[in-house]
Amino acid sequence: MIPVVSVVGKSNSGKTTLVEKMIGELVRRGYRVATIKHNRHGFEIDHEGKDSWRHKRAGARTTVIASPHRVAVVEDVEKDFDIGELVGRYIRDADIVLSEGFKKNPFPKIEVNRKEMKQDLLCSTEDNLFAIASDRPLTAGVPCLDINDISGLVDMIEARFLKKAG
Repeated sequence: MIPVVSVVGKSNSGKTTLVEKMIGELVRRGYRVATIKHNRHGFEIDHEGKDSWRHKRAGARTTVIASPHRVAVVEDVEKDFDIGELVGRYIRDADIVLSEGFKKNPFPKIEVNRKEMKQDLLCSTEDNLFAIASDRPLTAGVPCLDINDISGLVDMIEARFLKKAG
């Protein structure tokens, strides 16, 4: 299975910014990165009046939108899939998956925690906490790296989860 690292933290802690920077560094190092973002409130990628929206409205369970450079799948599902199910169903041709927004999952986690949020950590080593990215020193039995030390975080991910093809 493709290795998964989950970036967790409270709302507005900087998860998306961290994931974005980690993607850039991993790609710069030659890795193929996939991401999974969870949104418990739901989302829409199809817009009223577009052909694919009309297909879904007419009753299609799954609609695939394809172009020469991009494919999107809009699929009705009966449940909220966990990360492993999503990887199995949709992720191909990637060296690593970074997930965001799944606070409770069995995969290794990097927790984002900033001083200004004035919040305790969500995870511990029992929750498979792998590292903390913060703007203050925190002790939780795992390395705590500066939130801006993207190279250091990616070094840890690379050492533990990725084997560079030589």
